[in-house]
Amino acid sequence: MKTWIGAFQIAAVYIGTIIGAGFATGKEIFQFFTQFGFYGMPAILFSGCLFIFLGAKMMITAIDLKAASYRELNIHLFGQRIAGWVNLLQFFMLIGVTGVMLSGTGALFDEHFNLPGNSGILLTIAAGFIVVKKGVKGLLAVNVVVVPLMIIFHLRLAGAAVTEPDFLTDLLLGKDEDHTWRTWLSPLSYTALNLALAQAVLVPLASEVNDKKVIKRGAFLGGGALMLLMLASHACLIQVEDIASYEIPMAYIVEQFLPAFHYLYAFLIYGEIFTSVIGNAYGLKQQMSQKVHWPPGILYLIIFSAGFLLSQISYGTLLGFLYPIFGCISLVFLFLLWKK
Repeated sequence: MKTWIGAFQIAAVYIGTIIGAGFATGKEIFQFFTQFGFYGMPAILFSGCLFIFLGAKMMITAIDLKAASYRELNIHLFGQRIAGWVNLLQFFMLIGVTGVMLSGTGALFDEHFNLPGNSGILLTIAAGFIVVKKGVKGLLAVNVVVVPLMIIFHLRLAGAAVTEPDFLTDLLLGKDEDHTWRTWLSPLSYTALNLALAQAVLVPLASEVNDKKVIKRGAFLGGGALMLLMLASHACLIQVEDIASYEIPMAYIVEQFLPAFHYLYAFLIYGEIFTSVIGNAYGLKQQMSQKVHWPPGILYLIIFSAGFLLSQISYGTLLGFLYPIFGCISLVFLFLLWKK
């Protein structure tokens, strides 16, 4: 029983780390899957299988290496000489994604709470400081609350979407043949991007748990739930015309299908973004603390300050520019993780 409880906790952190601003708002799923119409669904299934298999492989490798941070895993994958450059690149990627998350918070507060965007960003940073100072226990506590609520809500929303009269027609729409190569590169780059970033949290977490059976079950539960959530989001997104024009398309969908729960979903989106922000901040602090022996509070201040500066760029612009680039860069990480 304890094994399964531990597995559910691992799964919650795994899901919570992946489903940040891009996933929660629907922007990521549209960018990597829904824009390809019918082919988005098999691409999601492929990506889900990769999350299960390679997520488990990454965390088990972390246990074998007794890795305190993703630095040791990258040395194992890339070798001592190249790993330093990879760690530096990954550090800036994590800072960039933290900026995307905070920018998503600003867009959420601006569009759906009618509050200044920076008020949401500063609130997230303040709350993040409190949680990350508690370490892994703080990450677990937040994720085991937010993630189950998000899964239930996504499934309820997808249930409403599939009963729409045009659902099958929208699902089976063809796509522009010019997108053929991008269709099958997308699940690889999406999985690579998220696993490369999630290792900042999952590597030290796996080392602390130090139980391969718990890790394997947690990866299966987490990867399977991610696949289900991606399919549920895709089922909703394909029915919205001009979906690319919305900064937070999933919130618009809730307004259409479940209007009574609009504000509840906005809070859940915020919860999802928050889980990724604190996960990234924790992973960055672990990496920085191996290079400089400054107090954790100072390191978190540097991380959140950099994220705040990036968050001043438009959320949609930041995500649309950074994520595809980071995804392609992370393909090398994905290949080496599979190979080794």
